[in-house]
Amino acid sequence: MVSATEAQEKSNFRLTFLGTGTSQGVPVIACTCEVCVSQDPRDNRLRCSVLVEWDDHSFIIDTGPDFRQQMLRLGIKKLDGVLFTHEHKDHVAGLDDIRAFNYFMKKELPVYATPQVQEALKREFPYIFDENPYPGVPQISLHNLSLEPFQLFNYTVVPVQAQHYLIPVLGFRFGSLAYLTDANQISESEKSKLLNLDVLIINALRHQKHVSHFNLEEALALVEELQPKQTYLTHLSHQIGLHEHLDKNLPQHVCPAYDGLTISFQG
Repeated sequence: MVSATEAQEKSNFRLTFLGTGTSQGVPVIACTCEVCVSQDPRDNRLRCSVLVEWDDHSFIIDTGPDFRQQMLRLGIKKLDGVLFTHEHKDHVAGLDDIRAFNYFMKKELPVYATPQVQEALKREFPYIFDENPYPGVPQISLHNLSLEPFQLFNYTVVPVQAQHYLIPVLGFRFGSLAYLTDANQISESEKSKLLNLDVLIINALRHQKHVSHFNLEEALALVEELQPKQTYLTHLSHQIGLHEHLDKNLPQHVCPAYDGLTISFQG
């Protein structure tokens, strides 16, 4: 197995938070709580996704229901592939909109997912996988993910498995940064893949305990255990409170992410 710290050519990476909200997004439809009516743009959260870029490469992690809006908002013209964390609707529903990239880039798009997620994609989007597909459907090539490191343009990415209640989810480590969302349990062996990080991105749904997500207390406990230099919290619900208040009450090396935030790190 290839180590996360295996020697390879260093690259300067950039990660952009496309969405930092939960399955409902923020504001929540019909909700009038102080977060949902907030005028602070950092309290407006699309469904959870990030864009990772290095050299001339760009990959998106998850294509939720807001994928089209996220691509238009940032003016994304090129995409080299999709990595899926798991099969829930708020992480896969926007896959159909990769058709635009097929058209303008004149090629199919690689999709990296576990066999379980691939089966879900085939159920959700059967027309993509028809033997005689309708003209204009998304063109994708499926690539299997396991717990073994894999290559993206000769760069080693390390999968990190966690549990989302009863569903396995994958996080991904790119050099000194790891991204893990929709989790509430992680084994000791998988935690070892998250040591010596410059940046950890982790979900923290709300203050109250939840059946399938880390709450704030649990996320901070994991941060204390892993000791990354900097942590960003994502998959935040309106129940977490206002961004401004949350930010003021977190440890100095932990902060809430927000849509559009871009960070740089070393690969």
